[in-house]
This record gives sequence, C-alpha cells and structure tokens, in this order.
Amino acid sequence: MENWITQFMEQYGYFGIFLLIALENVFPPIPSEVILTFGGFMTTYTSLTATGVIIASTLGSVIGAVILYGIGYLLNVDRLEKWIDRWGRYIRVKKADIRRADAWFERYGYWTVLFCRMIPLIRSLISIPAGMAKMKFGLFLFFTTIGTLIWNIALVLVGAAVGGSWEQIVEFMDIYSYVVYGLIAIGLTLILLWLVRKRKQASWESLEKGE
Repeated sequence: MENWITQFMEQYGYFGIFLLIALENVFPPIPSEVILTFGGFMTTYTSLTATGVIIASTLGSVIGAVILYGIGYLLNVDRLEKWIDRWGRYIRVKKADIRRADAWFERYGYWTVLFCRMIPLIRSLISIPAGMAKMKFGLFLFFTTIGTLIWNIALVLVGAAVGGSWEQIVEFMDIYSYVVYGLIAIGLTLILLWLVRKRKQASWESLEKGE
C-alpha cells in the first residue's frame, strides 16, 4: 500500500494529498503517517511546499471528519436505544449505559475530539460519537481543525527534516500506535472490570434489601 500511496502523491501533488487524507479519515486503514511524512519529504525535491502540503492535508482531513460526523448524526442515540432494546441483552448493554456515555461525551466531547485527533485510527473514528452526541457543528469543526493541524504540521515538518529517511518515522509512528492501542485496551479493560464489579455490588445490595 505504501508504494501505491507514494506514487499517487507524486503523480497528483496537492490534490493527491488532499484526496488520500480525506479517504484516510473515512477508511482509517489508510495510514496518514505515510501520507504526511512522505508529503514532507516531497517538499525537498519537488515544487511542493510544507505550507501547501499542510493546507491540502488539513482540508482533506476536515472534510473526511465531517463525513463521519454526518454518519454519527444519523446514528443518533434514540436509534441506538432501539437497537439496544432488541440486542442489548446479548452484549450486556442497557439504555442507561448509552445515556451515560452520551452525557459524558456532551460534557467532555470537545476536548476528547481535540486530543483524539492526534491518536492514530481513533483520530478518524472520534467524529462518529461526536455526531451521535449532536455536538455543536461549529465547535466540532474548530476542535477538529486545531487537532488536525497539530498532527499534520508535526508529521509534515518531521518528514521534510529527515528527508529520505522518512520511512523510519513511519516505523516509529507504528510503535507509537501500538503503545497507544495497548493503553486504550488496558483502560477499557479496567473500566469493564469496574462496571462488572459495580453491577455485582448493586445486585448484592438489592438481594440484601429484599431479605
């Protein structure tokens, strides 16, 4: 995939970067690390500039994020609750859990969007719960753009600085991704254990009151 991405960027320049980054947001398996670092490297031997690469990639990223926000908006909490009514018992999820998660995102969602825009894979998917929570579009756009700019500027400038060694940065970002995914998995496991323990405790309290 890397060879195809780099060839596409060399052939279409800014438009290629814009299009690939937009697709990367909608289809996360396309690695933004490759696009951005190679885009930075391209500024050392083509007419492309770092500013132009950053603008093209940021526009593509924001458009991709808006598409996912729209999908999340259609998958609103009410529709999700209907799905939970039908299938929730199989995955041990209740409507109250959905409402709590929605309330949490409504309270902290803006900062979540900002920071998650700098985490591989999640940087794209975070737009869906933002849409589901009906986050104010203007603020979503603002925080998405800021987080995206920070991510894009860092990788494009690093790619330009290391030149032909840009692939080493991609390898480093792979390690960074694995570490982040591991921390997220640990965090989710701890939250799950806490929820299970809380439900068991509530069940025991109900039995004691019943006695």
